[in-house]
Amino acid sequence: MPAARLYKDAIMGTTRHLLPWFATRSWYGPWFGAWFWTQSRQVLLAAMLALLATACTTAQTRVAKVLPERPAAGSGILVLQPDIELSLLTASSLTEPNSQWSNDAAANIRASLKAALETRQHRFILVDPNQIISGRANQVLRLHEAVATSILAFNYGLETLPTRRSNDFNWTLGPGALELARLEADGTGAKYALITVGRGTYASGGRWAMAIVGTALGANVPMGGQQVYASLVELSTGNVVWFNLAIAGPQDDMRTNGGATALVTSLLKDVPL
Repeated sequence: MPAARLYKDAIMGTTRHLLPWFATRSWYGPWFGAWFWTQSRQVLLAAMLALLATACTTAQTRVAKVLPERPAAGSGILVLQPDIELSLLTASSLTEPNSQWSNDAAANIRASLKAALETRQHRFILVDPNQIISGRANQVLRLHEAVATSILAFNYGLETLPTRRSNDFNWTLGPGALELARLEADGTGAKYALITVGRGTYASGGRWAMAIVGTALGANVPMGGQQVYASLVELSTGNVVWFNLAIAGPQDDMRTNGGATALVTSLLKDVPL
């Protein structure tokens, strides 16, 4: 079912449930119930406009000034198991991690990455970082987390440094990144590692109800969102040669196969592979 239809059904369903509740409140029930019902069309219109405004996944690529040569067809690409964490955003603005959503999304993203790389005629070499609990390879992965956090901060406008412009993209994990290449089971010598991380929240039914009332009253209630980033690391140098941040549109729900495929397509659109 199209995302717009899903959101419309959610909005109208919530409206039908809220109206009887307000009608039972004696001092404002009749007045507010009638007013709320007349406002429902305007609320629906506003919600649909907000949906259309964010209907597409947006991606923001950062690329090193000097790119290495694209790997030849048949080259192995080391792909770390996607690190995905999804949560429920409640009416009280608390987040409740949902392991089922996270596992489903990770599996869907992994399958979509595999299909995308095979379409580019590369071999998909999966490595599970959960099995790397010690040693230098684990240290490299922890270093990548810190570098990725810095990229998001300084290359996506969150922070500034006097010695670095926002369009400067020069990040590295150092030669220790070769430790990741040694994780290959077949030892065929992958030249690149692709690391993918996703975080996101999905609004609960109670938060949808709050958002509809808030829209009618002119208040904005954040409904959560999902973001995925991917980085391509040249293993021989440790240089992060490409990085992309994708903010998922409502139709690109990574908990579904189709949504994950669309999200990965946007995420890897300009990857130099």
